[in-house]
Amino acid sequence: MLKRTRKTLWIVAAIVLVLAAALYLRFKAPPEAARLLPESDGIVYVNLRPLHGVMRKNLKPVLRAPEYQAFIDATGFDWERDLDEAAVALHRITDPKSPNFPVAYSMVLVGKLDGKRLAAFLDAHANGKEVYAGHTIYSLPSEGRTVRVAQIGYDSVAISNTPTPEQIHSMLDRHRSAALPFSGSTLLAEHYSEIPLLSVAWGMGHIGLPFAEDGRIHILGMALPLGPDSTFLASVHWAGAIKLRIEEIADTDTTAASQAANLSLLLDLARGATLGLGPNTANNSLKEALRTAQISQQRNRVVASATLPQSLPIDLLNGGASTPGN
Repeated sequence: MLKRTRKTLWIVAAIVLVLAAALYLRFKAPPEAARLLPESDGIVYVNLRPLHGVMRKNLKPVLRAPEYQAFIDATGFDWERDLDEAAVALHRITDPKSPNFPVAYSMVLVGKLDGKRLAAFLDAHANGKEVYAGHTIYSLPSEGRTVRVAQIGYDSVAISNTPTPEQIHSMLDRHRSAALPFSGSTLLAEHYSEIPLLSVAWGMGHIGLPFAEDGRIHILGMALPLGPDSTFLASVHWAGAIKLRIEEIADTDTTAASQAANLSLLLDLARGATLGLGPNTANNSLKEALRTAQISQQRNRVVASATLPQSLPIDLLNGGASTPGN
């Protein structure tokens, strides 16, 4: 009897250890939405769940474009209210004649969906359909591009505007193996372990691509001394306050030193340029973020960090956000 009891205890202990290991791996793994993304040059991820309560209370009413209001009426889905997560892959397009030049997107959106209403909307607006891996892929025309959309779960959709269906096929293939905690793209496997815990937004790879013009990265009208080919790790995370961290991985230590010096000079210029801004909530938040900003070099890496006012996301959305569809 004692022997049988010990055997039972060993079995229970083994099961507990396996479950604990599985939970640990799941905790350390990238979000599923990001793991579904195809191979890409960059990844950007945002978790909007922590902001929903604040957004409902503080966002000002927005005048919606008629086509966006029609989308809401048809599907019941409002981006501001119902979107929980967004994971976006950036694909470099080198052909200047391509309608996708210089960058195409693949994304996974997670939120409160009405699958039947969404399917009816897509069916009414699609100019083509394909069934792949048990999912219907709808092709929608958009400004000379083809946007492919497939519902991959009760709360998620895959979208891609790449020239070929290869990327959305990859997302559907990955969905079948999504239970594996470390499945995902090469970029995710290489860098996700460097993203701080409790990050509500992060990016990695060539995330400067959408902001690149004439070989330079432009943010808020400013040309940064960085190339769009630079590899970045960026995050917004909670550590007693909202922390912004952007890390550039340079080719050499010497290049990193030069970049750090240039960015420090640019930061000083930005601080000076904002001194004349009027005293309103958004401007005060921007000034505070610039005041706490720091530039440092760690071997071949340049790190920019700042503490963000907790009101900054809402201030930016109320001050300059455009309605989806505009």
